[in-house]
Amino acid sequence: MPSRQAVEALAAAIEAGRYVEAIQEFYAEHASMRENLGERRVGRAVLAAGEQAVMARYQTIIAERIGPAIVDGDHVASRWRFSFTTRSGAQLALEEVAWQRWEGDKVAEETFFYDPAQMAAVRQGT
Repeated sequence: MPSRQAVEALAAAIEAGRYVEAIQEFYAEHASMRENLGERRVGRAVLAAGEQAVMARYQTIIAERIGPAIVDGDHVASRWRFSFTTRSGAQLALEEVAWQRWEGDKVAEETFFYDPAQMAAVRQGT
């Protein structure tokens, strides 16, 4: 079961824009992630590299947790809003729920649930 302190420290790192560092610090070596019910990516190094690739596609990414994390035993659910600015200045937003299974104070499995249609809702920058 994760400590509330670890759950909050992970959220703080994400909100501070320390996405890769959050994975390196708070995810188990064998951790996995997947989008909706897509293919699972496995291994902390793979997850960190994937996050770095996402970050490289955008000028800015801003994360905001919406409400408190819900902790029940080894499971944590958090609602997030991400605001992206593309390299060309277009903006989009994504709301998702992150469903995690923790082993102690490390995330072992994570699935992101969201409506992919949100990614098409792009506003051009001025």
